[in-house]
Amino acid sequence: MNFPANLFRLTLVAAVMTLAGCNSVPDLLDHAGLDQGPYFQPVNFRGESRLPADVQRVALLPISGGAIVGAESTSAMDPVLLAALQQQNRFEVVVVSRAECHRLFGAEEYSSVAALPAGFLDKLSQRYAVDAVLFTDLTVYRAYRPLSLGFRCKLASTRDVRLVWAFDEVFSADEQSMRNSVRSYYQRGDRNAPFDSLQAALQSPLRFGAVAVDLMFHTLPPR
Repeated sequence: MNFPANLFRLTLVAAVMTLAGCNSVPDLLDHAGLDQGPYFQPVNFRGESRLPADVQRVALLPISGGAIVGAESTSAMDPVLLAALQQQNRFEVVVVSRAECHRLFGAEEYSSVAALPAGFLDKLSQRYAVDAVLFTDLTVYRAYRPLSLGFRCKLASTRDVRLVWAFDEVFSADEQSMRNSVRSYYQRGDRNAPFDSLQAALQSPLRFGAVAVDLMFHTLPPR
């Protein structure tokens, strides 16, 4: 016998409520696949319609946490940012380590809104043969549930010191669309990803951050 789709959904919801109790229903409904979308769409960004042809190599600076995030939490996010940026394959990425940044300029990190040392961009351009520099700030960092991370990112050309792309967004696990995006991200390579691992991503700043920066770098101008 074929049940109408709506009746099937209501039956499944009732079963979930009976087995799990009302407090667990939202998470279990996500796992059951009853709400596959909508997905989180960043809106607070701007950039050129296409990446300039002369932007081929980009220096990736360490993430700046400022007074908001401790040094250990901030530096732990650096490889997460690098992996997401390389995945986009927009340009060659040259990593400027915290130690190297300190050696060259006297500080391990520089915010995209801070006053920069004299000749900062020129020195990076000459030393690493890069065409642009990527600055990233952690503007929000809430490590307890519901997780919330804010990223501000700017891609600046070293030749004429212009902004090629700028981004500023807050990602919150409290939003259903972001939870959908987290599930989609971790099931992308493994459709049978364990439910526990997907829920863990909503409790781990690094795993949640991986989804956030992936969404962020998808807004980079295309080639």
